[in-house]
Amino acid sequence: MIRLIDNIPATIHELCLYLKKQGATAWLVGGCVRDLCLDINPKDYDLEVYGLAIPKLEHCLKKLGHCQQVGKSFAVLKLSCQGMNIDLALPRTEKKTGMGHRAFEVIADENLALEEASQRRDFTMNAMMINPLSAEFMDFHQGREDLEQGILRHVSPAFAEDPLRVLRAMQFAARFKLTLHPSTAALCQALLPEAASLSDERIWSEWEKWADAPYPSYGLKCLKDSSWWNLYPELQALEACPQDPEWHPEGNVWIHTCYVSDEAAHIALRYGWQGKEKICLIFAALCHDLGKPSTTTHDTDHIRSRGHSQAGVEPMLSFCEKIAAPQWLSAHLAPLIKEHLCFHGASLSHKSVRRLAVRLEPSNIEIWEALTEADLSGRPPLKKSRPAVAWLQMAQELQFAKNKPAMMITGKVLIAHGIASGPSMGVILRDAYEAQLDGCFENETEAAQWLKQDLKNRNQDQT
Repeated sequence: MIRLIDNIPATIHELCLYLKKQGATAWLVGGCVRDLCLDINPKDYDLEVYGLAIPKLEHCLKKLGHCQQVGKSFAVLKLSCQGMNIDLALPRTEKKTGMGHRAFEVIADENLALEEASQRRDFTMNAMMINPLSAEFMDFHQGREDLEQGILRHVSPAFAEDPLRVLRAMQFAARFKLTLHPSTAALCQALLPEAASLSDERIWSEWEKWADAPYPSYGLKCLKDSSWWNLYPELQALEACPQDPEWHPEGNVWIHTCYVSDEAAHIALRYGWQGKEKICLIFAALCHDLGKPSTTTHDTDHIRSRGHSQAGVEPMLSFCEKIAAPQWLSAHLAPLIKEHLCFHGASLSHKSVRRLAVRLEPSNIEIWEALTEADLSGRPPLKKSRPAVAWLQMAQELQFAKNKPAMMITGKVLIAHGIASGPSMGVILRDAYEAQLDGCFENETEAAQWLKQDLKNRNQDQT
C-alpha cells in the first residue's frame, strides 16, 4: 500500500495530520481509493472522519480554509484548502424510510466501527479505505479483488434501498470495464418498480456519465443484465432485429450498436473530444439504428432495412425523453441519425458537401463523419473503415466542417441595395443562399455580381 500512499497529495496528508492532533482519525474513502488502486489520478478526495462530532470538526476545519456544511442531515462538510476542494463526512448509517433514492434517515456517529460504516457503500470497489498517515488499507468486502477481476458487486442487501444505484452501476461498468455480478443483477431487477421514483436530473446525470466513459458497451450490457433496459423499449427492440450477415457478420442490431458505441468512444478519445461533442457522438452511435426494428424486411436474398435512417428519429426522441436528455442533444441527434448513410451512392462535390452541412445543423460534418466511421468499424470481423473521410476533408478545405456555410448575401447587404425588410427580403435571402449552396458564387465579389443580376431579373419580371 506504500505506493498508493505516495500518490496521495501532500495537502491530504497535512489535513489528516492536523485532524490527528485534534483527536480524530481520517480515512480516504469511496471513489478516490478506487481510482488510486487503478493508477488513476482522483478528481475528488473524500475523507471519513472518526472521533470528532460535527460541530467540533467544523470548528477545526474553519481554521484551515473556507468550510461549509452542505448537508446537515448527512453530516458532510466541504473544505477549500490550498487550492483543493475536499469533502469530509462523519461515518454514518442509513435507514430506508420510503420510495426513491432520497427517502433515508441518516444517523451520523463519529464512533461507528469501520466495517459497519463501510456497509452503506454501494459497490465493493467503492468501500475500500486508506489511512493516509498509517498506510492502513481496509477492504472488508474484497473490493480490490472484484476490481481486478472486472466484477461489479454490491456491498450488502442495503444496496436495494436506493434505485439510483442501478444507473450508477451502468456508468461504472462503462467507465471501468466491469460486468455485473449475478447476485447484484438480481437485486437490480427487483428495483425496477422503483425506477419511476427517480428524478429526471439524476437519471440524466448517470446517462451523461455513461456517455463520457471509455467502454459504453459494458454499461449497455449492465443495463440489459439488470433488466433495466425494460425501461427503454427502443433499445430492447434492437436485440430481436436481425441483420444481413453479408454486411453485418457480428450479429443483430443490439450487438452492432454495442460495437459502434465503443468505436465512437475510441474516436472521441483520438480527437480529444469532451463535453457536447463527445456526448453527441456517443448518443448518435447508440441511437443511429433505432429505426431498424420498424423497417427490417426479409426478401429472397437479403435482410434489408430501407429507410431506417429517417425512421430512427422518432424512437430516438422517445428514448431521449425517457432518459431526460436536454433538448439540445435530441436536436443534434436528429440530423445525424437521418443522414448517417447519405454518402452511399452520393456524388461528392462542393455542392453536396455544402448542402450536407446545412442539413446537419445544429450538428456538423466533423461529428457526422466520426459517426460513419464508428458505424462501419463496428462490424467485426470486417475491417474498420472511414467511408466518408473524403467528405470531411472537402468540408475542412471549404472551412465548414464544424458549421454550415455562412450567408454571403445578408439582410444588411440587401438594405444597402435599397431592399426593405419584409417578406420580399426573405424570399431574396432564401434564393441567394440556395444559389450559394449550388456554387453560383464562391466569394464576395461573385456574390455581388450574382445579386446585381438577380435584382435586375426581379425588376424585369415585375415590369
